[in-house]
Amino acid sequence: MNNLKNIQNFYFVGIGGIGMSALARYFNLEGKSVFGYDKTPSEITDALIKEGIQIQFEEDISLIPKSIRNNENTLVVFTPAIPESNKILSWFTSENYWLLKRAAVLGEISKNAMCLAVAGTHGKTTTSAILGHLLAECNMPVTAFLGGVTENYNSNLIYKGSEIMVVEADEFDRSFLQLKPTIACITSMDADHLDIYSDASDLENTFIEFSKLLPNSKNLLFKKGLPLKGNTVSVTETADFQAQNIRIDNGSYVFDLKTPSKIIENLRFHLPGRHNMFNAVTALGMAILAGSPTDCLPKALQNFKGVKRRFSYKIKTENLILIDDYAHHPTEIEAVYQAVTEMYPNKKKLIVFQPHLFSRTRDFVSEFAKSLSKFDEIILLDIYPAREESIEGVTSNWLLNTIKNEHKKLVSKNELSAEIEASKCIVKIMAGAGDIGVEVDKVTKYLLNEN
Repeated sequence: MNNLKNIQNFYFVGIGGIGMSALARYFNLEGKSVFGYDKTPSEITDALIKEGIQIQFEEDISLIPKSIRNNENTLVVFTPAIPESNKILSWFTSENYWLLKRAAVLGEISKNAMCLAVAGTHGKTTTSAILGHLLAECNMPVTAFLGGVTENYNSNLIYKGSEIMVVEADEFDRSFLQLKPTIACITSMDADHLDIYSDASDLENTFIEFSKLLPNSKNLLFKKGLPLKGNTVSVTETADFQAQNIRIDNGSYVFDLKTPSKIIENLRFHLPGRHNMFNAVTALGMAILAGSPTDCLPKALQNFKGVKRRFSYKIKTENLILIDDYAHHPTEIEAVYQAVTEMYPNKKKLIVFQPHLFSRTRDFVSEFAKSLSKFDEIILLDIYPAREESIEGVTSNWLLNTIKNEHKKLVSKNELSAEIEASKCIVKIMAGAGDIGVEVDKVTKYLLNEN
């Protein structure tokens, strides 16, 4: 394989993606010439352009910069989300440019560093963000590539040195098998991506294969109960890394961290939900294994503000709470329910959910119905297709009819703001991995009378 250090020009096909944009930012900060294509402008592409990255939004070959017409010193990075029919990608392929998937580039960048890989079907982004933040605050030489925008850095990249690399180990297309992790965690192995994996055991076996990439099993942290070897993590039962003496003080968690060698007392953590506390314990464990001094960890954890679209408060008043969350799997919806119930035990709760992918809706329809039915009111949007074609009979109305709760309805985006305002529930959650994030901003302005 060519040496990335010798490459000066990088062109990203699908540069607006959360994982792609982090890589683009990294190479830009490394002094490389970075260009890209995406089909639609967004907050991310706006930010990249301000940072000096040139982006085109039309599938027009003539707009590809002349400075990279020489394929000798250019790498083209793409994701599986880009169809092969894309004219930009097709042109680079036909002209014999060096092309690599995003995951392969991540593997190449991190192979000569201490690679801290965060894997699992849930919790990757929050755990990675906490970990990157802890190491940065403890003055460790870290670069973290994140699948979300952190509130602390207003970016999906933390860039404080290159000796340590924090990466999200994505199981989607088995891409995490291209990494060479030094330390890793597996937060969960729940069935998902059954459009890629033949069944749940196929997914589980691939996670086990990933765990064996580590040179030493002692450098693996995983949720207690998973069929793996290494250090266990838990917030509810005895484990190698465990949250103990958990209490809530002024809307935040306070807990003690038990490690294999010591106890760190009175850690304060502001993100709601036991799932987030589990993510924090995992990140703390990885930071300790990476050699972080433990005396700086309490202050660093307390300073962590969260990740956008991960239980993000958009409105927080006595009479109205609006929360934005990326939850798109039944387990994640359960976690959101646990969090809001613990924080607001006596308040009525509405969930607005946009299902993500026809295949995921089909594969988990009964689990979605069960987790959604726990809320006092449910509003569904149409399924967000992402990379998929529709599947006959798989609709949001089908899911709606499966939910055992009288207070439910299917709503169009045009009616959404008014329907949410009309709900008597004090706590209102908007959840999903599709374009519901755009709707959240519209709803927030509507509810605050800012239109």
